[in-house]
Amino acid sequence: MTFFLLLVMLTACAATPQDLSGKMLIFPQQTNTAHVRLTASTQSFGAVTVCHRSFTDLKRDHVLFSLATPSSANDFVIFWDEANKEMDPHIKNVKTEYKGWDYKSNMWHSICTTWDSESGLVQLWFDGQPSIKKFISSGSNIGGSTIIILGQEQDSHGGGFDSTQCFTGMMSDVHMWDYTLSPCEIQKYMKGLNFTPGNVLNWSALEFQITGRVLIEDKQKNCD
Repeated sequence: MTFFLLLVMLTACAATPQDLSGKMLIFPQQTNTAHVRLTASTQSFGAVTVCHRSFTDLKRDHVLFSLATPSSANDFVIFWDEANKEMDPHIKNVKTEYKGWDYKSNMWHSICTTWDSESGLVQLWFDGQPSIKKFISSGSNIGGSTIIILGQEQDSHGGGFDSTQCFTGMMSDVHMWDYTLSPCEIQKYMKGLNFTPGNVLNWSALEFQITGRVLIEDKQKNCD
C-alpha cells in the first residue's frame, strides 16, 4: 500500500503551488520518461528570463530547460552540447552557442538566460559571469499552449523524449520571468541574496506534475 501511495504521489499534479525553498529535484537515472512538468502563469512571452541551479556528473549531451509550443518544440531550450563543450540556448527553433564555460562535474552551477523579442538578443549568465549578447530571433513572441519540462528535452509538444538527452542529477531554484531581468537582479540570484522571484515560475510557489522516478529532498548544505 505504501508503494502504491508513493506512485500516486509521484504522478499526481500538485493541487496548489508548493514552496520548494531549500529543496531540490533529484533525477536519479537515465530514462526517456521521468520528468517534471511545470505550470506557467502565462502563455505568451515577449521577453524571457530563466534561472536555475543544477548539479550533475554527466559527460554527454543533456537538457537543462525545455519549453515547447504546438508550433515549435524548441521555443525556449537550454542545452549542454558535450562534444563541442558549449551551452546552447534555442529560441523559437533557432540555436546559438556559448563556449568557454568551466562546466565542472559534481558541483552546483547557477545559470540564467535572457531573451527579448524586440531586439532579438539572448544572453547567458554562468556562475555570475555574463556572456556577450547575441542575436538569435526577433519580431514575434513565444506563444501558444506552452509546455515546460525539466529532465527531458521535447522533440514534440510535450513528448518525443530521448534518454540520451535527459538530465540526471539535482536541480533547484528554478525561476522564470516574462521580462528581461536586470543584471543586478541576476547577480542577487547568483549569490543567493534576496531577489524578485519569477512571475511565471516561482520555486517558492511552484505548481508541477511529476512523472516517473523524480524525488524531492532537502538541498544539501555544508555543515558548520
